[in-house]
This record gives sequence, C-alpha cells and structure tokens, in this order.
Amino acid sequence: MSLIEKLTPEQEALIPVYREKWRAIALSTERIDREKAAEAVKIAYAAFGFEVAEIIFCDSPYAAFSQIFLDKFDQLIQELEFPIISRLNKSSVSRRKKQQKLFQPLPELLGKQIDFFYQLMDSPIFQAIPDSKIYDCLYLELDSNGWDYGHGLFYSHLMPELIIKIYDKLQNQPGTKSHNRIRKRLWFFLLKRLRSDIGNVYWKSWQPDKNATVASVHDFYFKVFNFDYDVKKFQDYQSLITECGWIFAFEKVTIICDRPLHLRFDNQNRLHAEGEPAIEFIDGYSLYSYHGVTLPEKYGKIHPQQWQSQWLLTEENAELRRVLIQGIGYARICQELQAIELDNWQEYTLLKIDNDVDEEPIYLLKMTCPSTSFIHALRVPPNMKSAREAIGWVNWGVEPEAFGVQT
Repeated sequence: MSLIEKLTPEQEALIPVYREKWRAIALSTERIDREKAAEAVKIAYAAFGFEVAEIIFCDSPYAAFSQIFLDKFDQLIQELEFPIISRLNKSSVSRRKKQQKLFQPLPELLGKQIDFFYQLMDSPIFQAIPDSKIYDCLYLELDSNGWDYGHGLFYSHLMPELIIKIYDKLQNQPGTKSHNRIRKRLWFFLLKRLRSDIGNVYWKSWQPDKNATVASVHDFYFKVFNFDYDVKKFQDYQSLITECGWIFAFEKVTIICDRPLHLRFDNQNRLHAEGEPAIEFIDGYSLYSYHGVTLPEKYGKIHPQQWQSQWLLTEENAELRRVLIQGIGYARICQELQAIELDNWQEYTLLKIDNDVDEEPIYLLKMTCPSTSFIHALRVPPNMKSAREAIGWVNWGVEPEAFGVQT
C-alpha cells in the first residue's frame, strides 16, 4: 500500500514525474550560466536585506573552501604569530584565558555567513503549507536518495584535505627554530578551531542538490494541489537550485561553485565508479566511491579487478577492508594469500586465511565446478570444523547427501 493514502490516483501518478524532474535538476552536470547564477544570488540577498559586495566563481566546493580558508590563512598567521609568542610565555592560568579569546572563527574575515536554507524556510511562501502527514509522506516519496545522504562524502574528504594543506602551509612559513616551536603550539590550538569552522561553513552552505527534495515537495503542493502561493518568490527560490551550484554566502563576499563534471552511480543510486571518480569537477577535484563507500584515491583510481589481496594485510580501516574483500573476491584472496586447506569433501574445500586480514579469522568454502573448473568461494563462520558442515551452513542446514544434483 502506498505511503500516501489521501491522494487521487491521478495525483499519485504524478509523484514519479516530479521526483524525476527534480532529480535531474539535482544531479545536473551542465556548466552554470554565471550571469544567471549571479542574478539569482543578488535577488536572494536582497530578500534578506543584504547587498552582494563581491561574487567569486569557483570550479568546485573544494576550491571554494580554499578561498575561504587557505587564501585567508596568511593574513591570520601575520596577525596572530607575534602576539602568540608573548601570550604563550605567560603563566598557565593567564595563558588559558588568553587562548580562549585568541582565535576568532576564520570565516569571519569574510563577514557573517548567511544561511539561505533556514531563512528561506521562514519565508511566507513556505509557511502557507500546513504541517501534515501528507507533507511528510510526500517528502519520503519524492526523496530519490540519489545523492550521498547529506553529502557526508564531501565533508569526510574536505576536512582532512584542508587541514593537511593548512598544516603544510603553516610548516612552510619561514622562521627560526624558535618560531617553528611557536608554530607547533599555534597549530595545536588552530586544529580544534579549524574543525569547527570547516563544519560550520559546510553545513550553512547552500547545496541545491540537497535542497531539491524540499523544492519538489513544494512544487507538488503548488502545482498538483493548487495551493495559492507567491509565484515570483517561489521562482526566485527555485533559481538558487536551477541556476547555481553550491553557494557560500557571506556579508562581504559570495562564492558560487560550478556543478560536477561527472556523477556516477550504481543501480541502487549509490555513488559508485570503478577505476575512476564517482564525482569529478572541472578543476580536477575528485571523489572516489565504491557502492556508496568513500575510497581513498590509491584504491579508487585502480579498477577492482587490479586490486591486490596484499593490501588487506596493511589496511587498518575495517570498512575499507570489507570493500576490498568485496571487490577482489574470495577466490582471488584464497590464491594470492595462500589459504590453508582444513578439510575436503568431493569438490568442496574448507579453507582458512591465516593472516590478519579481517577483524575475525576468514574461513571460506571453496567450490570447484566439475564441468568448467570455475572456482567460487563463500565465507562461512569461523566455527566450521569440516567441509560438509560448511556446505550444510551455506544451504540452510540441508545435508550434502540430500542434494539430488551436485553443481
């Protein structure tokens, strides 16, 4: 039964139409029209009583973060490096008090950040829609889950990359050994603040692909339910989604990003690509993913058929080990890691990989097809004592002798 029980059949038939309409907008890889994007942002600023001082266009969200953080970092170091020397040499009590006030958020150099999403939600065009079960159900029906569930993929990549680059920039500042010691202390206090700053800028950025579901629900309400609404204001809101990529809006400057050059998914709408980026921007910034799991470049740029079983011996991340095992396959792992034979029964072999590959020992049931000699391997619980017992476990407790035909 459908989640939505109060719609007419004609209205329900329009749900996939609106879902696909807004999914196509959210996942567009067309280059933005900078003139139209700038106009959409200026209108949004004016609606909240601001005037756009400067608009900067970037080729990717990473380039935007670099504008916000890396390009302002020299200014921050010049302002703070010499005052911190005297402050850090004072008494510990005084030092702690000074340190609490020492670092103001780095993005404030650009002025207060404007959170378009929440300010738009307070707009009369959205308050006109009642908070109802139908709204919630529509949201669930229209959410195509075609993006990376809240963009955690971007966030998990951006933060470490930015911190590493800022750290390198700090380390490469010219100075004496004494100054380098001061910089280590400066970095210690900057690190916590950077994590907070990057997170705040990230979550307050306007991400049109993420907001497309909200737009689709309101579009459905206005067009299908024939709600009265301010057509011009809703068009202005839609323009932020249809004309722009990500937006980082501050009082002194606005940064507008272009859309990705490529987006690749598996058949379950999870970000996925094999041997190439799942998300790729025109400036080369790329993100790798395997069936929705973020991959480091060293794995992502190589096709799974060329992944090496030996990587499992040094990979410390359990989720990445799981992905490597899935991509490599147990048959190859058996051969390349020299699995130990524990027991045989006809064309079946119980194996154990005697390496620290996973969180618990890997026991495998290897099956060799008598006609094709094709080898297939399935993982079985580590408490299996024989090949026959493992066969029974794989076949839901049915004993091997019960099979009329062996394959």
